[in-house]
Amino acid sequence: MTASSAPRQSLNLLIIAGRHDAPAGLRELLEGPDRDCHIHRVASADSLRQAMHDQAWDLALYLNDAITLDLAVALDLVNESGNDLPVIVLAAPNGRLSVGAAMAMGVRDVVDADRLDHLLPAIDREVREARHRGDHRAALEMLNESQARFDALASNLPGMLFHLRRDEGGEYRFLFVSEGCQKLFGFKQQHLLASADKLFDAFDNERRRSLEGALRDSALHGTLLNWEGHTRGRTRQKWINLRSTPHRFDNGVVEWRGIATNITESKENEAELRGSRQQLAELSSHLEAAKEEERERISRDIHDELGSILVFLKIEAAQLAAKLPADATRLRDKAHSIETLLNQAMSTASRVARELRPGILKEFGLPAAIECQAEDFTQRFSISCRVQCDEDGIEPEPDTSLALFRIAQEALTNVAKHAHASLVVMRLSRESGNILLEIRDNGRGISPHDMQKPRSFGLRGIRERVSSLGGEFTIGAAEHGGTHLVLRVPEASAGEPPTEEELQRKLF
Repeated sequence: MTASSAPRQSLNLLIIAGRHDAPAGLRELLEGPDRDCHIHRVASADSLRQAMHDQAWDLALYLNDAITLDLAVALDLVNESGNDLPVIVLAAPNGRLSVGAAMAMGVRDVVDADRLDHLLPAIDREVREARHRGDHRAALEMLNESQARFDALASNLPGMLFHLRRDEGGEYRFLFVSEGCQKLFGFKQQHLLASADKLFDAFDNERRRSLEGALRDSALHGTLLNWEGHTRGRTRQKWINLRSTPHRFDNGVVEWRGIATNITESKENEAELRGSRQQLAELSSHLEAAKEEERERISRDIHDELGSILVFLKIEAAQLAAKLPADATRLRDKAHSIETLLNQAMSTASRVARELRPGILKEFGLPAAIECQAEDFTQRFSISCRVQCDEDGIEPEPDTSLALFRIAQEALTNVAKHAHASLVVMRLSRESGNILLEIRDNGRGISPHDMQKPRSFGLRGIRERVSSLGGEFTIGAAEHGGTHLVLRVPEASAGEPPTEEELQRKLF
């Protein structure tokens, strides 16, 4: 930027003088092509006080000749205003003003009136330094405000802010910890600042090694430190979470600036939720077992009692038809109709009994039971249902076989109710120690909204059965339209699920 294009400087100058005329050449000296100078003269204490109140001034020039306002009084009024206003004294030739005394009172400089060439550099210097002091005070105020906001934020956080350093030798040292240290760990900030071992000593040996390992991995790979562990304690233990991103320096020093929070409540809620889920799973298993027992009882009653009654009625109807006269055509037709209805009732009772408790599942295994179920489905709904078994000898445990059979039943029921399909294909196979059951149809398909319906009890029942077996379940759109259901369950049982007490011990 050239001198001609440089911004013009502005100078607000307060002159404290008893005479209306300024020294010769003063205004010409202060004003120039690159400076605008606004000069205001005061002569009394009241006018000085009013001028200090009305606006901000860059500098006060005290003319020490024939003045009615004493220098000491003028300086007191300037100081009372609270403004950092530099004062320069323009001393009269052969005056009695002591330069040392003036400087001791707070005058920034004393310039002889007959040496005005020294005045402008002095003014520029003092105005520049005053502005620097103002900038410094503003920056300091901003820093103090930021520090106050940070302190308020840190004190109200539900945890402890920390700045942890690991030096080249692997030693840890806290550079900063917030007031939450006392509430989180039970000791004061200065104790943790004095020794980082206080943090590690808050945990047992196993948790301490885990924390040290997490810090090493975070420092080595530059990954987020997100560690959880519970403190020592004979009664209630606290769960602590340390979270921070590391910063590695060229000399090998690593620093973490993060937060440590108390997550005990969330851990306890998590344990309670797991216990509730375990209880719900046990209740669901109990209800399923009770349902199977009831189905078996009803199936037995249908097969043994209702089936026997229907057979007896069929025999009686056949005997009655045989004894009718040869010319009783209408009665004979009615008897044959009754026999036909009895045959249908016997077929329906047999099908219902098989659905309630498929004896074929016990006698011939899961593949045969699913094939039988597919045949019944085709006959009832006129929807073609094919079964493919990739290999022989697929014989999971009885509970698993029964659960898979019920899932196939439920899936076919859903197809009949909602899919509007004309073809269903079921495939049973082994895959890496799991039993894989796939069911596809060519119907209208299923949307995410359908799967999230609050009353989709069929899908929820399937998920619950698969979960109780430790398996996986997915459902979505098939490649060429329709719905594709896939479930995998372990061929061998994984044993009893953990109890609530075992979950608590693992968690705490």
